[in-house]
Amino acid sequence: MIHVVIPDTQVKPGVPTEHLEWAGRYIVDKFKDRDDVRVIHLGDHWDMPSLSSYDKGRKSMEGRRVKEDVAAGDAGFKLLNEPMEYLNSQRRARGRKEWWPDRHFLLGNHENRITRAVEADAQLEGVLSLDMLDTRGWQVHPFLEVVELDGVLYSHYFYHPMTGTPYGGTVIETRIKNIGASFTQGHQQTLMHGLRFVRDRSQHGLVCGSFYQHDEDYKGPQGNAHWRGIIVCHQVDRGSYDLMTVSLDYLRRRYAA
Repeated sequence: MIHVVIPDTQVKPGVPTEHLEWAGRYIVDKFKDRDDVRVIHLGDHWDMPSLSSYDKGRKSMEGRRVKEDVAAGDAGFKLLNEPMEYLNSQRRARGRKEWWPDRHFLLGNHENRITRAVEADAQLEGVLSLDMLDTRGWQVHPFLEVVELDGVLYSHYFYHPMTGTPYGGTVIETRIKNIGASFTQGHQQTLMHGLRFVRDRSQHGLVCGSFYQHDEDYKGPQGNAHWRGIIVCHQVDRGSYDLMTVSLDYLRRRYAA
């Protein structure tokens, strides 16, 4: 199998989003008509700054609206899907078979802001819900659910089962050992990959949390210089694969008008 991994996209009003279309075009150009392709979005697409508990009461919260946050995320998700939609509209017009990869979306902690807001205020039940997010065509997985695909465990992030604290640190091999299998997660704005061998099989750890063009204010002037792009895992079988990075800069050079 081939896994195309899309890290956190963090779409909100006012940020550039054309790179999402670039990713969709890349998927179509490289993999159309193949039946061995999965696309996995690691979550935090709908950034939902209007529901941020960290900014509550601050001046930065002024003017933020849930409706606008949802609309911005929906528009960005549409851009990601548009190249596949366009391909299939052409095929339908010609009576040809449509092509869709197996698509998975893992809800992240930013989408979970919607759930937390409802839990904190029962009056919002029926007004706010995850059903507001336009994820048509994708299999949506609950926040922190572990999804196994071809021997690789996927979740927005993994945490210590006794404390609930996300695994951290820069020694990726230790995280592989703690999780006990090949895993891929988003959440952290970095790119880390590690490899360890257990008997005759390789176990991979992959952390990739950035596929967006804008800088995040909370990271300050020195915290935004991190890798951004998508990942393609080739020959995925029982947790083993060959990793290929596709940087945001590469997608820009190839697809920007």
